[in-house]
Amino acid sequence: MRFIAVLNSDGGTLRTMDLDAFAARLRDRLGEAGHTVDVRVVEGGGLMDALREAVKAPDADVVMAGGGDGTVSAAAGVIMETGKILAVLPAGTMNLFARSLGMPLDLDSAIAAVATGKVREVDVATANGRPFVHQYSVGLHAKLVKIRDEMNFASRLGKIGASVRAAFATVLRPPSMLVTIEIDGTEILVRASGIGVTNNLFGEGHLPYADEPDGGTLGVYVTTARRLPHLLSALLHMLVGRWTRNTHVEIHTGKHVVLKFTRLHRRHRCVIDGELSPIDHETAIRIHPKSLRVLVPA
Repeated sequence: MRFIAVLNSDGGTLRTMDLDAFAARLRDRLGEAGHTVDVRVVEGGGLMDALREAVKAPDADVVMAGGGDGTVSAAAGVIMETGKILAVLPAGTMNLFARSLGMPLDLDSAIAAVATGKVREVDVATANGRPFVHQYSVGLHAKLVKIRDEMNFASRLGKIGASVRAAFATVLRPPSMLVTIEIDGTEILVRASGIGVTNNLFGEGHLPYADEPDGGTLGVYVTTARRLPHLLSALLHMLVGRWTRNTHVEIHTGKHVVLKFTRLHRRHRCVIDGELSPIDHETAIRIHPKSLRVLVPA
């Protein structure tokens, strides 16, 4: 197969690597498996154009995305329903979608897995038409990301440390939202500190990612905790994948979810696959079953 590899030089561990040497290694490893690869290194600002060009290339079978969850999400959104195949090089902080696909997190191991991988059809979700592969969230997570992004860090470990500091700052002054949630036509009104709508339900006993990326359903996680002990408990249960054990987290499932916010301040934001974005007063979220072809370990 012919690969076009788009490497985000601003993404995760790639920013500290010798990308010329890595690109040569990538060509060699895929070439040994009988593939050809065109490697394109771009900065974050040119990522979307590079992905669109790769997808449009008539002789490309696979578009490989190298970077963090934001990079992979952007690639999935461009590739879904085109017939092209996505290959993931996990170079981010958490690499949650890569974990969901069962990809090795070491880059050389990931290259080896892709070189001999098989094609699997998995789901993509959209929020008001914008694709995402992991999660749309508002409230606690959005505030955490906003605080973290205002800090200075230059490495993966630095980003993890900033996230921990931002998490404590968030739970000390948690947000509060009055939201109507419509799930497959049924409405509930909630006072929540955080809401996450996920591309398939998160698995239990590990970091928050889906064990079944082709399950065909949205997960809706509503955090009602307001007091500090309850918020810390919810945060801990999230990190270790014990959602069902927390009495301050409601879990729902559906195919079509609409979030209607009673009141929004101009400072409010949502997070889509780790990226802060403007928030709409009404957001419709849908699951698109098996709309993305990906390479996974054989």
